[in-house]
Amino acid sequence: MSIPYSTATAGDRALNELQKTLAAFGCQAFGTMTDNERGCLVVHFKWRDRQVQLEASWKGYAQALMKEYKHVGYSSTRAKREQKALEQARISVCSVLRDWVKGQTTAVECGVLTFEAAFMPHMLLRDGRRVIDAAQAANLLPAPEAGNVVELKRISE
Repeated sequence: MSIPYSTATAGDRALNELQKTLAAFGCQAFGTMTDNERGCLVVHFKWRDRQVQLEASWKGYAQALMKEYKHVGYSSTRAKREQKALEQARISVCSVLRDWVKGQTTAVECGVLTFEAAFMPHMLLRDGRRVIDAAQAANLLPAPEAGNVVELKRISE
C-alpha cells in the first residue's frame, strides 16, 4: 500500500497554492514557517480576527515512509533511507496542508462546516496556545484506547 502524497513533487508550489487559497478565502494575513527543531511545517493565518496555526510534522510523515521503504525492499543503508524519507516528507507535507486547507475552506464557503468547526483545534487562544494543545495539556480529552494509539518514534536527521 502506498502512502498518500509519497511521490509529491510540488513543495513550494503547493505552499504558493495554499496561500492563494487563503487569500481567496479572505484571510487578512498568512504565512508559513519551517520549525527544524520540532520537524514540522507551520501555516499561520488570520481570518476575521481569528488566528489559526496549522502544523504538519514531516518527521511523523517520514516515519510512515520508513515503514513503506522497509516493505518495498530498499537495499540502501538505514541512514540513507531515513535521509530519503525526511527529504520526501518535507515536500509531501506541503501538499497535505494545501489540500487540507482547500478542503476545509471549501467546506466553510459551501456551508458544510462553520469556520469554528473546521479550524477550532488550531485556533490560537489569548495566551498563544492552540486550542488542541490547551485541551491536551488539561487532559480534557479521554485517552485513546490502547489499540488505537499510533506511536511516533523520532527519526534522527
